[in-house]
Amino acid sequence: MKRILFLLISLAISTKGLTQGAADSLMIADIYKHSLTQALCYEDLRYLCKQIGHRLAGSPSADKAIAWGERTLVELGVDRVFRMPVEVPQWQRGTKEEASYTYRSEGMEHECFPSLTALGGSVGTPKAIEASIVEVKSLEELAVLGRAGIEGKIVFFNKGLDPMLINTGAAYGGAYPIRGKGPSEAARYGAVGCIIRSLTLGDDDYAHTGATQYNDSLARIPAAALSARASAELSRALKLDSALRFRLHLHCEAKPRRTQYNVIAEWKGSESPDQYITIGGHLDSWDIGEGAHDDGAGIVQSIQVMRTLKQLGYRPKCTIRVVLFINEEFGNDGGETYAAICKTEGLRHRAALESDGGGFTPRGFSCELNDTQFGRFTEWKPLLEPYGLHQFRRGGSGVDIRPLQDDVIGLFGLAVDTQRYFDYHHSGNDVFEQVNRRELELGSAAMASLIYLIDQCGFE
Repeated sequence: MKRILFLLISLAISTKGLTQGAADSLMIADIYKHSLTQALCYEDLRYLCKQIGHRLAGSPSADKAIAWGERTLVELGVDRVFRMPVEVPQWQRGTKEEASYTYRSEGMEHECFPSLTALGGSVGTPKAIEASIVEVKSLEELAVLGRAGIEGKIVFFNKGLDPMLINTGAAYGGAYPIRGKGPSEAARYGAVGCIIRSLTLGDDDYAHTGATQYNDSLARIPAAALSARASAELSRALKLDSALRFRLHLHCEAKPRRTQYNVIAEWKGSESPDQYITIGGHLDSWDIGEGAHDDGAGIVQSIQVMRTLKQLGYRPKCTIRVVLFINEEFGNDGGETYAAICKTEGLRHRAALESDGGGFTPRGFSCELNDTQFGRFTEWKPLLEPYGLHQFRRGGSGVDIRPLQDDVIGLFGLAVDTQRYFDYHHSGNDVFEQVNRRELELGSAAMASLIYLIDQCGFE
């Protein structure tokens, strides 16, 4: 009798599991059907890019984007939409043309480099500076040359991303310290200016900006990026004439910090309203493109997740938030502020998901989870793999959500095919026309599917 009872209980548990699995599969199918036939995220992105344009933190265009984000979230019909104040920097590139020239040792003008852009946060040049130029490949090579080889010169860091790394994010991470630290390290040895090869795997005429971080104990020198092709031209010119001089004129300036906002939509949970799931991307972008891939795509995908689930009649168990973070690019003020306020308010997060890799074909998810959580996460593979989501890797989530990290929360990043991402990243080429509608919609469907599974199943 006991054996029969045991078998009946086991069968009931098994049947329940199969029923739940079938329900999950049907829900995910509905999410994909809706996302690929009725989603509005592509038109949202068109408006954000073409009607508002770039969204540099601290700028009037970022103010417009914040107002647009608030209106769009209100239209979803959620329980609450509100602004969270965030103190952000103000840095302006200036309205005059950024310019650079090289001069031969005999004084004749050699070449103009229009494919140049100031690095974010750079100081300007009230008057153009002109100096000899020294080419290096690394911070270590700079240190070897020392003050004797650097003082009074403009340093040219000519190091591209490693093409042998299939993970383009790792390639970017390997070269990023040059942009972040290079200008201050050059100033350490007496340099009067710094230029870097753009951090891209592309071979084109687009200069790629991005933040540099000055060391407050060292002089602040002007810093700019050259396009990949202009960098190659300059390197060739230096081989022909080592006494080549470089002229640089930037018009950027910093102003006092000001208040802008994270924009947050909240959809109350029906069973565990005190447990939160956050979805988001960063609303700000650099000022030389439209911020379509970085991170307009993540913004409109996050909005679409909530729109899709609501239109499918879903009732979340946990409270779901969409957060449009401000100022990821210039110091992650939005992410840091959000995490600090959540901690102060005692909000318990079950999970957070960010899209900040561009609107490319989704391949799966990266995650920051403990062993138990990761085991639970991988149980969802059979539900997600039919949709091309085969990457389930530990390590990496998103800059905006990482300040939330603790021993409980699960952090996720949408993993996409990033082979073309750094062709557009931080450049004037990051425009709406470079985003594919279907790839963007597939990303929103992948995100909505994961949010559904986290809300339904958790990590228990």
